[in-house]
Amino acid sequence: MLQLGLLLSRMTISLFSQEIEMPIQLQEILSSLPSIWPENLLPAIQHEIAQNSASVVVLDDDPTGTQTVYDIPILTSWNSQSIIDEFKMGTSLFYLLTNSRSMSYARAVNLAVEIGENILEASRKTGRAFDIISRSDSTLRGHFPAEVDALAEVIGMEQAVYIIAPFFEEGGRYTINNIHYVRNGQQLIPAADTDYAKDVVFGYCNSDLKFWVEEKTRGRISATAVHALSLEEIRQEGPDYVADKVAELKPGSVCVVNAVDYRDLEVSVLGLLRAQRKGQRFLFRTAASFVRVRAGIKDRPLLTADKISDSTHNGGLVVVGSHVSRSSQQLDYLLEHGNVQSIEVSVDKILLEQDREAEIHRSIDFVDNSLSQKRNVVVYTSRKLITGQDNESSLSIGAQISRALVKIVRSLNVRPRYILSKGGITASDIATQALGIVKAKVLGQILPGVPVWQSGSESRFPGMPYVVFPGNVGSVDAITEIVNRFGEK
Repeated sequence: MLQLGLLLSRMTISLFSQEIEMPIQLQEILSSLPSIWPENLLPAIQHEIAQNSASVVVLDDDPTGTQTVYDIPILTSWNSQSIIDEFKMGTSLFYLLTNSRSMSYARAVNLAVEIGENILEASRKTGRAFDIISRSDSTLRGHFPAEVDALAEVIGMEQAVYIIAPFFEEGGRYTINNIHYVRNGQQLIPAADTDYAKDVVFGYCNSDLKFWVEEKTRGRISATAVHALSLEEIRQEGPDYVADKVAELKPGSVCVVNAVDYRDLEVSVLGLLRAQRKGQRFLFRTAASFVRVRAGIKDRPLLTADKISDSTHNGGLVVVGSHVSRSSQQLDYLLEHGNVQSIEVSVDKILLEQDREAEIHRSIDFVDNSLSQKRNVVVYTSRKLITGQDNESSLSIGAQISRALVKIVRSLNVRPRYILSKGGITASDIATQALGIVKAKVLGQILPGVPVWQSGSESRFPGMPYVVFPGNVGSVDAITEIVNRFGEK
């Protein structure tokens, strides 16, 4: 392991006792790592799951967390009866869409308490055990540790070990030597050096997850107290070693999972399951890849157009609310190369009460007309990012813009062939407020990391394909590719 140690040592520069992580070449680091664990561990994970009748409840802080699973229900309501129904059916894995990333700190905490109480009530009434995964952003944005702490307290798991696993292969997010990276071409960029870390609400300074935990807990948990499963341990020692190590962690500890490949997650998950069987308790804060492995779900090919059925021959609707640079690049490509009609919704007008309704109705008329002519149409917010003076006001501005997009979609008179929503908050609000989805089925993924739901019978457009496209995922031509793929039917 000397080669790996020397390579990693070149990735940091010491400066006033801080470590500044540097970009690294993907192939260089991959070639320096130990070989992955040789055995496919999914059958062993499935065996462990079969021995335990618990349901895995995924609290998803925006709807993009379904980007690795298929044939799974997602609920937009978290009342106790909805959870009781899933427990009674013996549903092994289901999602609760909280959309808490769009909320203030206080609302997110209160919501975590409410959901925790409802899960606990449902468990008591049905006798069904449960595990909870708090699924959040693979680029480390979200209300951590606040909503996880609140959840732990209400369900009596204050002494559980927190597992931090932001690896997300489909989006190019890797954790190596405890440093979390975002792939950009053939380079891995430390997460703290990306635009995601400059988020006006959830920004951060540390790519090293041990120091990130210290930063986010404001020193309550020091970096030196955070444990880690290294790639050397995972790849050379295997699941039994992992099980023994995590079983010995003190109550209330935090443990980071390093991963560059799904097999790394298989080793870690199998070890965690075996440690649970020995009595260790965990709460999970992870990205989407972890969910698939924890549920024992096999990989499956991407969805083809013929697998996404809808009877209407109207045009499709693309709604772009996300302002991250990746979304704007994809939008520009779509407008230049895609066979779409387009309308820009002026954010300036939406934020002015005297102009708001006229701007919304102008957009509704344009979309209805385009759809009825069997034309694909894209509705997008103007690209100038407007923020407030603080986190609360920035969230409030975002919510006001989202409400305008919701009203446009909710007021349509023509059923789209499909809807694609770009951006997590946009996708959540369109699903729940515009389409009235209470329960949907995750059909699978149309592109890596891009899930497709089938809207429920209670929704405004029953059975319609709904593409949930994360803001920070996909190549520059990804939206255009999906629009073209729907056109193949």
